[in-house]
Parts: sequence; structure tokens; C-alpha cells
Amino acid sequence: MSKVQRFYANRRLSEISVYQGVAYLAGQVPENTAADAYEQTQEVLALIDNLLADLGSDKSRILNAQIFLADMADYAQMNRAWDEWVDAENPPSRATVEAHLADPCWKVEIVIHAAV
Repeated sequence: MSKVQRFYANRRLSEISVYQGVAYLAGQVPENTAADAYEQTQEVLALIDNLLADLGSDKSRILNAQIFLADMADYAQMNRAWDEWVDAENPPSRATVEAHLADPCWKVEIVIHAAV
């Protein structure tokens, strides 16, 4: 049986868990809560880039993305940032839903599964 690897863990969660060549990223959220949905999404995508790079992976290896928006009115702004960022030759499967996020200042949270 393969071992589960955990990275950047605390008592509550691991930012990344890896099992059998797949990385499961915790929900990534912005630090700049004053930014609009476009800028918050850009920030979150940069965080994802950094975490994947730490594993020797990148956005071309993303298998699935789950995007949570606090307000679907921000869908176009989020998609603008996403479309500028995503590897258009290797787009992942994706779902986007509206959800009450843990911090009311967050406009977006993104969960990623990627091959490593």
C-alpha cells in the first residue's frame, strides 16, 4: 500500500496530501480580501502555481478544479482570471458553485487535484 504524504500540515489540515501520484490541495483562498473577484482569483491561482511547483508539478497536470464563489455575480471576473491562467491545451475538468465561504471577505476558494 502506498504511503500518504502530507505537506504544510498543522493540527487542522494539510495544504497538500499526495497519494498514488495525485496531489490533493486544500481549498486555496486569497489574503487580499479588499481585492475584487478578478484579483482574488489571480492571487489564489498564483498560490496554486507555487504549491504545485513545490511538488514538481504544474497547472498542465491539474486533473480537477472545484471553484467556490461567494456570489455567482462574480462568475465573469473569476472566469477572466481563470482563462488567462489555465493551460488551454490541458484544461482540467471543473465545477463552479456558489457557496457561503468561511470568511465573508473571500470571494473565491479553489480546490485542485493534480498529477505529480
